[in-house]
Amino acid sequence: MWFDSIVDAIGNTPLIKLNAVTKGLPCTVLAKVEYFNPGGSVKDRIGLAMIEAAERSGELKPGGTIVEGTSGNTGAGIALAAIKKGYKCIFVTTDKQSPEKADVLRALGAKVLVCPTNVAPDDPRSYYLVSARLAKETPGAVYLNQYDNPANAQAHYETTGPELWEQTEGRITHYVASAGTGGTISGTARYLKEQNPNVKVVGVDTYGSAYHKYFFTREFDEAEIYPYLTEGAGEDILAQNMDFDVVDDFVRSTDRENMVMTRRLAKEEGLFVGQSCGLAMSGALKWLETHKGQLSPDDVVVVLLPDSGFRYLSKTYNDTWMRSHGFLDEEGELVAGDLVEAGGKGVIAVGPSDTLQTAIDRMVDNSVSQLPVLDGGEVVGSLTESVVLNRLIDEPGAKDHAVSDNMGDALAVVDDSMPVSGLSSLLRESPGAVLVRNADQSFRIITKSDLIEALVSRSSANG
Repeated sequence: MWFDSIVDAIGNTPLIKLNAVTKGLPCTVLAKVEYFNPGGSVKDRIGLAMIEAAERSGELKPGGTIVEGTSGNTGAGIALAAIKKGYKCIFVTTDKQSPEKADVLRALGAKVLVCPTNVAPDDPRSYYLVSARLAKETPGAVYLNQYDNPANAQAHYETTGPELWEQTEGRITHYVASAGTGGTISGTARYLKEQNPNVKVVGVDTYGSAYHKYFFTREFDEAEIYPYLTEGAGEDILAQNMDFDVVDDFVRSTDRENMVMTRRLAKEEGLFVGQSCGLAMSGALKWLETHKGQLSPDDVVVVLLPDSGFRYLSKTYNDTWMRSHGFLDEEGELVAGDLVEAGGKGVIAVGPSDTLQTAIDRMVDNSVSQLPVLDGGEVVGSLTESVVLNRLIDEPGAKDHAVSDNMGDALAVVDDSMPVSGLSSLLRESPGAVLVRNADQSFRIITKSDLIEALVSRSSANG
């Protein structure tokens, strides 16, 4: 038997029982290993599906051009189908992604543009808007937009979901997957819950992404968004393909946990997988350990592993890169709670109706250079000594004005599990401080100097 083209080899990827990393769990844990797809990732499924949907709608015509924003894997899946069907491809990615990914896309005949990662989604330089603009400017082009294209989730409803149901003979009880565009987790979950509404679906998010908090609060909190290293998962937008209603729970995992687990899967299970696979497995193990008492030998947990390790040879599988980010240290990654314990300060604050003079007195008396502005326990703004100084130079009488007339943006509020990588990104921004919310809803403040002191102390302790 043979396939007529490479796209006919997409799907029917194997389920492989995990033995080492899941030791001690009472249930069966299976990995859905998507690097067996010809393009090396789960995104092969949606590349073909989105192209065929665009053909059916008449948007994509023979000889046309496909434009897509991609972290790399979706681009490869689209490129394979485009080769068969005779389309040209332009892919827009970000400077966060591994160079191997861009090299793969170019090898498959695509043109690749690289945009900055750390810009807002509505910034004209963002890869979302650059992709949309290029599609408008290029004759005969179509922007597939995997984030909002319903063919994405539908592809998993029609393929990934049925495969899991058939491969487990209907015994699957839990499905765990990371969330990016939302198509993989949502489409698969929708199918599985139609077969058995009791199948529990757990989403895994990375710190720095907006999904985790949105799931629990339905609040899109920009303060949750900051740069992170894990590729191919998490979002700074709410993709339309992400259906939170078919997900039962969400967990989060740090960059360090994701990278370490990625390497463990290779070393202990022989699964040479990518970063988002480490994320999915790290999150799955956290959830399973927390719910261990509710699990039994009859439970069958499937964790979807999206891609291959060959696209991360210069990063996760490179000791120098791992060491430079502190991921090879025996100690775990520092988090906000560690800094609070080591010396994060109690909060000196002012209210919006206090005078600027009151704020000045508190700064002087407590030798601090910034103050959060609190109103009924909520953080509504901030004051820095530079803002106060400039205000007094411009108008000496402003000392009697209300703080609310002079305050700047509110300080970011994080929980005590925020990793140092995220704190570092937030502290680079003015006014250079963040608030950590305690269990009793009070706050502690962390400044740049607190972070520097903690990092130096750890470095000294490690010799």
